[in-house]
Amino acid sequence: MSVMGHPSFGSWNPQSPGGFGGGNLTVMDKVPPDMVHLVDAYWYQFPPMNPLWHGILGFTIGVLGVISFIGNGMVLYIFASTKSLKTPSNLLVVNLAFSDFCQSITMCFPMVVNCYYETWVWGPLFCDLYGMFGSEFGCVSIWTMACISMDRYNVIVKGLSAKPFTKKHAALWIFCIWCMASIWTIAPLLGWNRYVPEGNLSSCGTDFVNKEWIHKSYILIYATFVYFTPLSIIIYCYFFIVQAVAAHEKSMREQAKKMNVASLRSSEAQATSAECKLAKIALMTISLWFFAWTPYLIVNFSGVLGSAKITPLSTIWCSLLAKANTCCNPIVYGISHPKYRQALEKKFPSLVCGESAPKDDATSTASGVSAVTESEKPAA
Repeated sequence: MSVMGHPSFGSWNPQSPGGFGGGNLTVMDKVPPDMVHLVDAYWYQFPPMNPLWHGILGFTIGVLGVISFIGNGMVLYIFASTKSLKTPSNLLVVNLAFSDFCQSITMCFPMVVNCYYETWVWGPLFCDLYGMFGSEFGCVSIWTMACISMDRYNVIVKGLSAKPFTKKHAALWIFCIWCMASIWTIAPLLGWNRYVPEGNLSSCGTDFVNKEWIHKSYILIYATFVYFTPLSIIIYCYFFIVQAVAAHEKSMREQAKKMNVASLRSSEAQATSAECKLAKIALMTISLWFFAWTPYLIVNFSGVLGSAKITPLSTIWCSLLAKANTCCNPIVYGISHPKYRQALEKKFPSLVCGESAPKDDATSTASGVSAVTESEKPAA
């Protein structure tokens, strides 16, 4: 089969687990001539993957790409066209949706085409661009989530003593996020590491199997600043958020007990509870990001440290999980964010599942919060 020919399932040798073409063919036999110099010699030991895996990956990535494109596009439209959602904190949410939207456009379609041809067909230049875009948008996403957690920390933990978070602050944070991400993703184009086809040949990323120090140092330092640092910030913020919420709820219960009422909710308590709900949404989003990108980090570190044998088939799942994360955030906000559900119901009522969202902003803000009824108020 030629490199650019149609997929041929008949050539697969079932005696070669996960491989294609028997013992005489390797991954390198599927690489176009202009890409050979970018493929590390490490992959020479593996046979080409079974075309069935390419078919499964291509179909799955195509479906995820469509969901991500529609979902994040809808988030951007609703947040941009709904006045009550145009808050400084939600600018960070819009930035996250924009990053995921761009990733779905730049990542999914090229990968579907590559899966059809069972190799990278876009040439060296687009391999650089593909790897750069994937790194850029992934970096923007995790640091945006770190900023969201810091904003929640500022509101919930510091409370009234917190410095107000304005749109100027949000714009500055977003600008810094994109600048930092651009610096890290341009570095491989300037010689610090490089973007190369991965073992599955359907996507490009940083060279994590090269044992030269210039390549290893980039992976280690990049992971420190783009994975471990924001993750540490998120853990720190949510540790104190949970602590503050627990202390607040305990105080409310004790006060209600002293006043002999079932519950006690002032307007301040209602606002705090609403902020806690938003913090839970952010925590859910961040957890999904963690589970999606951690396998990719493990594979990269396994390549750099040589602690485990990486196969082309293992890289395919990491690519799939990382790109699947882009379609999770719109679903999370569609299910959990009260004001977003309210706007979604107005603009796309057929897409709202479950109970209808509250009909006004005041009710939405205090959604799910127990209010003090007349019977619960202490007697004068």
